[in-house]
Amino acid sequence: MSNVGGTSNDSDDGGDDQEASSFLKDQNVEDALTSFREQWQRELEISPKRDISKTHSTRSVSTEVSKDDSQSIENKAKNLFLKGVEHEQSGKLYEAIQFYKRAVQLVPDIEFRLYESTKIKSRERFESDDNLGSIDNDTHNADDNDKDEEEDAEDESDLSVKLSRIVNRNQCVCFRKFEQSTTHISALPMEIILYILRWVVSSELDLRSLEMFSRVCRGFYISARDPEIWRLACIKVWGVNCGTYEPKYQSWRDMYVQRPRLRYNGCYISKTSYIRHGENSFQDQFYKHWHLVEYFRYLRFFPEGRVLMLTSTDEAQTSVNSLKNRIPRNSSVLIGHYRLCDNFVTLVLKRQDTKGNNNTCRRRRQRETVHDSGEQTFHVEFEIQNHHRRINSQLSWLRYNIFTRYRNGQEPCVNTMNLSGRYPPFRFSRVKSYTQESEAPLQ
Repeated sequence: MSNVGGTSNDSDDGGDDQEASSFLKDQNVEDALTSFREQWQRELEISPKRDISKTHSTRSVSTEVSKDDSQSIENKAKNLFLKGVEHEQSGKLYEAIQFYKRAVQLVPDIEFRLYESTKIKSRERFESDDNLGSIDNDTHNADDNDKDEEEDAEDESDLSVKLSRIVNRNQCVCFRKFEQSTTHISALPMEIILYILRWVVSSELDLRSLEMFSRVCRGFYISARDPEIWRLACIKVWGVNCGTYEPKYQSWRDMYVQRPRLRYNGCYISKTSYIRHGENSFQDQFYKHWHLVEYFRYLRFFPEGRVLMLTSTDEAQTSVNSLKNRIPRNSSVLIGHYRLCDNFVTLVLKRQDTKGNNNTCRRRRQRETVHDSGEQTFHVEFEIQNHHRRINSQLSWLRYNIFTRYRNGQEPCVNTMNLSGRYPPFRFSRVKSYTQESEAPLQ
């Protein structure tokens, strides 16, 4: 019995030992976990990524501080420079120089920065005008707003009025699209641009180049619609018969476009062709030649009233060069003057004087029998017409008179021909070389 009881006591002691050992193991695991967590947190605190983030934050703070400092310095320089501008405008040049020096010492390129800032502001205002069209003030009453809207609706019907308002609001003719170091044309005032346009039109009245200039942008469009330029062009064309554009036309430009006139940037060309009978062949008396004869007439008008006429069998490409100068070198060119009245133009032409100064020629002429052919003056009248939607591009024959004056005192002979519908009309063709250069501005 005693042996059995002893064995039971031993088994109870073994269970207690197992429970104690398991408790110790759990406690060791928890200690290990806590130590691992502490070590992990330490490693995180010492990690390089955390240091980089800290350095970035410190750098951002320092850059912000430096930016604030630079902005404050730039503002000081701007204020000093503007004070210098005020003193210069008031005539205090010495004080202005002192402010300029202090501003340049703070920021060396302060003038360029001020210029760029004003350009950016005007460009933003320009873009806002593009998006909004017009800006209404909130301080206006309801009645004033209604009146402004009615006026804007009336003015928007005329494109030039609308664009001129935008250009005047921006106080700049145009804006540059890309940054550049050289001076842009937008830096020029309107007065200088209008003077340049007078050179573009020139004394030859090259209004086509002016119209091409107006297609660039709306600032150039308004500049090319300057009424003074078109008024001078009208006076150049019609002279004392110009008058005023009212009430028949809307503007000087409308008068120049719609009223019958001559064109100066090219030639009026007429091609004449006919069939001429030939002589009988010596081999066959029943065979007779027929000849097709073709020749050209060229007319070039100048704004001051001068006109040149050439009759030649050569093609236009070689003949138009003979009419480039007001005093042609080709002796076969007729020189004269014209007068414009309504849609009719009258020409008075003479042959060039080709008297030789050589003594031998004089002796030969004295020996030979002198044939008095007389001095011929040609009077021609044309009618200005439109042709295939081309304004003032055709000249139709009306009359052709030849006045012959003899040297021996005989009465002049007059040969009058009514050529309405008999001769082919002149058609205008533009010549690029006539307006390639500008010798004088429009005056």
